[in-house]
Amino acid sequence: MFPPIPALLQIPEYPLQFWLAAVVTAVLIGISKAGFGGGPGVIATPLLSLVIPVPEAAALLLPILLLADVFAVRHYYNQVDAPNLQAVLPWALLGIGLGALFFRQFSDQERVLELGIGVIALGFVLYQAVRGQLLQVVEKKRPSPLTTALLGTTSGFTSTLAHVGGPPMMIYLLPQKLPRNLFVGTTAVFFFIVNLVKLIPYYLLGLLVVGNLAVTLVLLPVLWLGTRLGVWLNQRVSELWFNRVLYVILVLVSLQLILDQSLVSLLFG
Repeated sequence: MFPPIPALLQIPEYPLQFWLAAVVTAVLIGISKAGFGGGPGVIATPLLSLVIPVPEAAALLLPILLLADVFAVRHYYNQVDAPNLQAVLPWALLGIGLGALFFRQFSDQERVLELGIGVIALGFVLYQAVRGQLLQVVEKKRPSPLTTALLGTTSGFTSTLAHVGGPPMMIYLLPQKLPRNLFVGTTAVFFFIVNLVKLIPYYLLGLLVVGNLAVTLVLLPVLWLGTRLGVWLNQRVSELWFNRVLYVILVLVSLQLILDQSLVSLLFG
């Protein structure tokens, strides 16, 4: 039986630092969905994991990401490379299952989860640093079945843990030189399906709580403002320098999660 509406809309008692991190996170997700930057939304889970447990951070972000996905799919649902989607999606579902098993195995070991999130985030920064060289050595054709399996599974796994499934999909799709709309549409539909499926293990693991809905509703206007800000930044700000600043912040956040030290200690300790 579903809880009553007042219970669904009851906002959990989070500290001020959570709301500051949540607002920044929603803005960055909005900017990312507006197509600006090299993945501002990637910092979302690591940033929230500084102030609340990792599983709770991942679960709180999932409804927000799904809403953002809906906006993207509305524009690109009929511009999808179906063969690519059919090839990689089953492996992504396997990765989601493996990610769920990882969460269940280490649900009571927050340090292990923090290390995992930190390593994944640092891996994303490393990918961005070598992406150009990496894509040059990848053959400009559809990946082999083995490569498809590895990239699809990795995307599903990292998406389940930290909502960072983008880099494996980029490595899979970019060498194929798809038309831009087809590339964006395939990516949008892929992650919409992945995030939708992730609701199942999140629910079974007890990560989805009624308070998440209230937090999502509170952050919806911030998400919209982030999208508008992304559109504005697209026209006025260098994406290169924005990404560099973002990646420096992501490295610092990742190091805090890995080393279990505050940013102040890391910088001035």
